[in-house]
Amino acid sequence: MSANLNSPELDGMYPFLSGVADRRRRARQHIEAGAVTAGFEAVRLTVLRLLNEALTTELICVVRYRRHCAMSGGTEAETVRGEFLRYAQEEQGHADRIAERIVQLGGEPNLNPLALHAAGDCEDIEAGTLADMLEEDLIAERIAIESYREIVQYLGTNDPTTRQLLESILAVEAGHAEELASMREQLLRKERAAGGATSVRLPVLQLVTGAGRA
Repeated sequence: MSANLNSPELDGMYPFLSGVADRRRRARQHIEAGAVTAGFEAVRLTVLRLLNEALTTELICVVRYRRHCAMSGGTEAETVRGEFLRYAQEEQGHADRIAERIVQLGGEPNLNPLALHAAGDCEDIEAGTLADMLEEDLIAERIAIESYREIVQYLGTNDPTTRQLLESILAVEAGHAEELASMREQLLRKERAAGGATSVRLPVLQLVTGAGRA
């Protein structure tokens, strides 16, 4: 399925993506505004806005992975629970590094989890199966990956330190996506082999790229 995440209708189709997708839309708006603004101070302010959007995205991911770790049950979930916990810890590490960079640039990181909750950013749809949870996480990772790629491209040579930070985070997120896809496929294969596949496959989101798209 191809989808433009700037579409409000898709937030209804994918309510568990609303927080991550909204952060990506905001980041793109900051990039578009920053692209036509000259001066070091303007670039610094744009970078700070982008970093705070990235920080919020990482905190959303921490909450989602911890929630899925707690919700997953059954013998098949034992290994996956460990991966969810590892991902949550790695996302928290990303958040810490991003917050540190924000401070270095003279900004103030938004670390208020209550604000996230109040905004509904940590809401999920009810995942009926472990495979559904893996699919949710895979789609969210893909959105975050595309957002980081766009930010890195925007930074160019303007801020090599921030760019290197985000490139290192991007590499980890890409690894998460590959592992989630592999775990989900293995789980579905086992379900099919047992003749009891009950997971409802969520549409695979193919991100549309290009000017004015997400």
